Amino acid sequence: MKISIASGKGGTGKTIIATSLAISIGDCQFLDCDVEEPNAHIFLKPSFHTTKTIYVDIPLIDNNKCTNCGICSEVCEFNALAQLPEHVIFFAELCMSCNACKVLCPENAISMQDKEVGKVNIGKSMKNIEFVNGYLRVGSPRAIPVINAVKNYIDKSRISLLDAPPGNSCPVIETINETDFCILVTEPTPFGLWDLKIAVEVAKKLSLLIGIIINRYGLGYEKEIEKYCEKENIPIIMKVPYERSIAEAYSKGIPLVEHKKDWQKKFLNLLAQIKDLVENNG
Repeated sequence: MKISIASGKGGTGKTIIATSLAISIGDCQFLDCDVEEPNAHIFLKPSFHTTKTIYVDIPLIDNNKCTNCGICSEVCEFNALAQLPEHVIFFAELCMSCNACKVLCPENAISMQDKEVGKVNIGKSMKNIEFVNGYLRVGSPRAIPVINAVKNYIDKSRISLLDAPPGNSCPVIETINETDFCILVTEPTPFGLWDLKIAVEVAKKLSLLIGIIINRYGLGYEKEIEKYCEKENIPIIMKVPYERSIAEAYSKGIPLVEHKKDWQKKFLNLLAQIKDLVENNG
């Protein structure tokens, strides 16, 4: 079973939920897909044994063959190629590696070369947790190829937890797409509710089963979120109280279930809820 953990905005406590669930389950797989700011390793403390570099294809133009016909710039949907009077300019940051320029070049003047966009690390954490995370190369705008590389390590024979990036952008969609269940972590604030609504709409577009976790329960905006979930018929599957000690432990890299041992049982009950929802939907 693939379970994604997402949030409509940053700072809701998504990672502390994901890592606590992983520790409670044990013998599972954890994939940190927040490749721009991976931080789950701070809590799960894995030992890495393999690192792989991730590349994408970008065009290389042979100026000796190029006749400056302009076809490559015309077919590029992402404006990565621009035709000037004497030559073609290539903007690597805009290229999506579609290979259209190479395929349609009448002079065969374009070949493809590798460009590094990030790395994937594979290792082991506590309780036999297989840990995989990705790092987007600084300056690279293309997170999705790195996320895909992380997801390629999904083991279908185990429970896989996918920690998504914050927000509702393309990297989030790439992470949560085709997962069996999506946990949406929110906070009881007006901003939390606003972004939760957007995240719910995204999940519905992807036909995902979803459940809501309200973190920092007790801030004062809980009723509004509960009314929204009731109206949309979305189950609230956990409430994590607003406590200073939890925040202090988090700031030191201590997972919730290690700070409060009794919460391991609560997270196992959470897993049981998710399994029931998936089975009943199937």
